[in-house]
Parts: sequence; C-alpha cells; structure tokens
Amino acid sequence: MAKIQKPTEFGVLLKHYGLEIFELAHTYKAVDDKGRYLHWDEFRRYPAPGVNKEAAWAAIKMSRACGSKTLELRSECNSPFFLYITDFCDAVIHGVESVTSRLGGAAASSPQYRDNTKYLVDSLMMEEAISSAQLEGAATTRKVAKDMLAKERTPQSDDERMILNNYHLMKHAKYNKDESLSVALICEFHGIATASIDEENVHPGHIRADDDIFVGGAGDEVVHQPPKALLLPARLEALCQFVNDRHDGQGGRHFIHPLVKAIILHFMVGYEHPFRDGNGRTARCLFYWFMLKSGYWPFEYISISTLLKEAPMQYGRSYIHTETDAFDLTYFVIYQLRVIERATHEFMQYFEDKKRDAVELTNWLDTLNLKDGLNYRQGHFLKKVLHHPGRIFTPKELTHDYDISENTARKDLEKLVSMKVLFQVQEGKGFLYVARDDAQANLEKLAPAG
Repeated sequence: MAKIQKPTEFGVLLKHYGLEIFELAHTYKAVDDKGRYLHWDEFRRYPAPGVNKEAAWAAIKMSRACGSKTLELRSECNSPFFLYITDFCDAVIHGVESVTSRLGGAAASSPQYRDNTKYLVDSLMMEEAISSAQLEGAATTRKVAKDMLAKERTPQSDDERMILNNYHLMKHAKYNKDESLSVALICEFHGIATASIDEENVHPGHIRADDDIFVGGAGDEVVHQPPKALLLPARLEALCQFVNDRHDGQGGRHFIHPLVKAIILHFMVGYEHPFRDGNGRTARCLFYWFMLKSGYWPFEYISISTLLKEAPMQYGRSYIHTETDAFDLTYFVIYQLRVIERATHEFMQYFEDKKRDAVELTNWLDTLNLKDGLNYRQGHFLKKVLHHPGRIFTPKELTHDYDISENTARKDLEKLVSMKVLFQVQEGKGFLYVARDDAQANLEKLAPAG
C-alpha cells in the first residue's frame, strides 16, 4: 500500500489562508460534484488550475465540520471521532431498510416463508465463515471447506480450524443477539474465533497485555499502533457503553442508524486491536451481531467478507484515511456501505434465483404426485439426492444444511429410503445413506398414470 499523505490540520490552514478559505467555501463542499467524500491524499491529485489546494481543502473541512456529529468515542490521543452522513450513506441505508422490510414483511405474514428462506440460503453462513478466514490468509479451497463444515470433519490444519471457528462464531453471534455488549462477550467471541489455533501467543479470549502489536503496511511501514494495553479495559468499556446506549435522536441524543453503528463497532475493534490475533474476525462478527440484534435478520445470510477479501488494500486504506484525517469515521463508513450495497444486491439476486428454483421444485413435486407427501425441506433435499447418485449422506449434514435436529434429519433420510431414493448402510452403531442409481426411475413409478 502506497504511503498516504496526511493533511495539514485545519487550524494551521486557517491561520495561513484565512479569507481565501471562506471565498472557496462557495465551491468546495463536504463532497465533490460527483458525490465523493475525498481524503486529502486523493483530493490533492486532482488538477485545479489556479486554485490553492490547501485553502480549498480547508473549505471542505469547514463544510464537513458544520454537518458532522461528534461521537462519544475517542482516539488514544483523546481526540473525538466524528461522522458526516452523505447522501450516498442515506441511499444505501434506505436500500437496506427496503430489503429488510420486503423480506421481513413476507416472513411476518407467513412463518412458512421464513422457514423456507433458510433452505434457500442454507450455505451463505458458510460463505461468510470461509471468506472471513480467507481474508485473514486461510488458503483452504471453498469446496474443501464446505465439505468439512457440512460433514463436521475434524479440521486438518490451522486454516481449516479458522474456518470452522468462524462458522461457530457466526452461529454464536446469532444466539447472543439479545444480549447487551460487554467486554466479556467480546472476549467470548474472540475465544471462539481463535480456539485451538496452533500459533504462539494467540491467547483465545484474553485481552493482550503487551504493546508489541502494530499493523504494518508496505515494507517496514507501521500504519497503525493500537492503544496501549494498559488503557484497553477502560476503552473497551467505553465502546460497550457507546454500543448499548440509545442513539435514537430523542432527548438531545444523536441519531445514528443501526447499520452505521454496526460499522463503527467494526472499525473500533480494529482500531483498539485488543487481541494479539483474530481482531478482524472478531470485528466482523460483532458487525453481524449488532445487525441481528437491531432486527436486520437478512444479515444472517449476507456475506461482506466475500467482497472485502476481493480488495483487502482498500479495506485497510479506509482505516488509514480515518486515522490520518482527524479521526473522521466517514471514510470507513462509506467504504463499508459500498461493500454492503453490493453484498445486499448480490444477495437479492441470489434470493430471487432461489425463489424461482422453489417454484420449479413445487411444480416438479406436483408432477410426481409428491406435493402433499413431502414438505418443502424434504423436497429440496430429494432434488439434491437425485443430482448426486452414489453420494453418501449423513444426518449431521442435514442438521447443518436445514437447521434441524439430528432426529428430524434421520426421519427425512428414512422417508427417502422408504421411497427407494436412498438405501441404508450400517456403519458402527449408526447408518449412512447412499443415493440410489435407480432413484429417478423409482420416483417416476410413484407418479399417477396418464
């Protein structure tokens, strides 16, 4: 990552350019004419013949200061973080609200719709677990990782262990969505993220006690030195207080949309860097935890890490822009909103495709005269079996794919055995279920004549 030029402080610019800044303020606003919220390192590269760029930058900073919210959160040097919400931010927030309302409304009107949704997007929690680990350097392929998660195979490497930990972490975030944030819960999430990782000094679930941690850039450059370990307990308590406080715009309180607040929580865990390893995974988990806590249930299935890992340098740059420009969180918020906008759009495309598949599945079951004999989950699994003759299925695999008990999974498998779609093979005290080569022909015999 190329070294980012830090802007001159506003007070210094005001002293040097005074009246010129106010004259330029008519032209230079918080965002440019393309709606971009530029950092000085970007702004200074744009040609502006005859314009004093530092004075223009000061005009931009003045405009931003007038529309910003100063947050309760503070940097290590005790400067407050602040936030400016642009029109782009509002547009993405509106989009997320629309998606949640659309899916949530359907779920509220039909519990069965919500249940079916789980089957339509059964693998997306796995996607987030895998992508989050790959963002941290895990090299396992998606195919191998999904097979491990589905079959509950023991991880064979630290990379696989990281992915399994992330999967458990996402589930734990969902199960704890009604809890208030505490330092203990943050440590609990971290402990799951780093459990059994064979690396020196990881210390799962324990806040670091040393100050030999830094975030590196190109070469030997240090781009971020986290707050001192001695300060972390109080700083994390302050972060928990911020997260647990209401920011509803009432009684003189700031209004901060839950999506933006979740992004701020993500940033702050990265900024504080409270653990020796696993900070990124813990930060992304806390983002999801807060979104689910705030009622945005589609984020159980929307993977941001899939997109973050496509451009990790931009992810890092958004942190640096905030830290080098007087702790302006807007840079990180905008970058994350871009990722969320794209992730939400891709999720909805995926969802619509799966809805069409669901209609086709229902029609297909109808032609086989099985619509009343099989529920949606069983029909979905039946189609999977038919596409993989000779494949072995286990009850545990179904518990992961369909979020059902092992007893229910076993009953589903035995139902397909009775339909001559699977045959049962004993293994030890249990059974394996193998897709029959003649399954399709046996099903067609069940269809009504004519």
